[in-house]
Amino acid sequence: MALIHTEDLSKHFKILNRRQGLAGSVRDLFSRDYRTVRAVDGVSFDIEPGEIVGYIGPNGAGKSTTIKMMTGILKPTSGTILVNGQVPYENRIRQARTMGVVFGQRSQLWWELPVIESFRILKEIYGVDQQSFDKQMAMFDSLVGIGELYSQQVRTLSLGQRMLCDITAAFLHNPSVVFLDEPTIGLDVSIKAKIRSLIEELNRAHNTTIILTTHDLGDVEALSRRLIIIDKGTILYDGSTEKVSDLVGSYRTLKVQLSQQDGGNLNDGVRDRFGEDDGVSVQPEEDGWTAITIDQGRVPLSDVLNHVMTTSQVADVRIEEISMESVVKRIYDGALR
Repeated sequence: MALIHTEDLSKHFKILNRRQGLAGSVRDLFSRDYRTVRAVDGVSFDIEPGEIVGYIGPNGAGKSTTIKMMTGILKPTSGTILVNGQVPYENRIRQARTMGVVFGQRSQLWWELPVIESFRILKEIYGVDQQSFDKQMAMFDSLVGIGELYSQQVRTLSLGQRMLCDITAAFLHNPSVVFLDEPTIGLDVSIKAKIRSLIEELNRAHNTTIILTTHDLGDVEALSRRLIIIDKGTILYDGSTEKVSDLVGSYRTLKVQLSQQDGGNLNDGVRDRFGEDDGVSVQPEEDGWTAITIDQGRVPLSDVLNHVMTTSQVADVRIEEISMESVVKRIYDGALR
């Protein structure tokens, strides 16, 4: 039996169409002019015990709304949702004992208390016995060295340190499923690596099911074997991460800024040498940069860079990973078919 089961799951919100100005605000008090926003619209999937699933999509796609329904915070408008065989919003207290949750920048720790005291409070809330608590804390310390933070007040921690502590707190009571909503947002490479190793080891040691929502494709590639992509409330893709990684990994964006002395047209120059059929597209940006998206499976990035450097006076250049929005757009365009 699947640990998490959703079938035709939907969540719709009624939003008032507000008018401008003071007079409009007064009229809004008596208005019935609503529109329906379909945040999640007919989502179906099953997640088995021990899976790490990347649940991704652009901002406003419906990721966090789905997570809130799976944790029992929101009641679905329609459809079926079961976690551990139970309806989450009908059994919130019971379900809370089998779940761990990290919502981005929202800490579950006590701001003024030392870190270890927050962990001890959570130990009592979840009814964790002392032996299990000591064993868990020893494992966390051996994995990411969290013991050195025990005496610090939570408010004095850096963002990365606090996120490590929040993730530790989510796993403290050995839940069967953990929901991680943007766990590495705004963090440096070192802390990201620690968080990834912590998640991976806890999944391996306890067979914990992990649902990971993120805009960082590095998190997905490092941790998830399965990927669910959602946009505008509907699922675009549910399958192997490798298939998406092959697509995403072949694309890079070369950003170029020309010197003020260069009077040439970079767009035309690149288009004359490379075309859409070669997997190269050029898009001017408002800040004076030009974005050149390259399919490295067809044209090496070095060829495009060499052409730009020899035909134009370049002031600055940088290479970027393809954005999540671009991934979703390519999936819309049938790139995974």
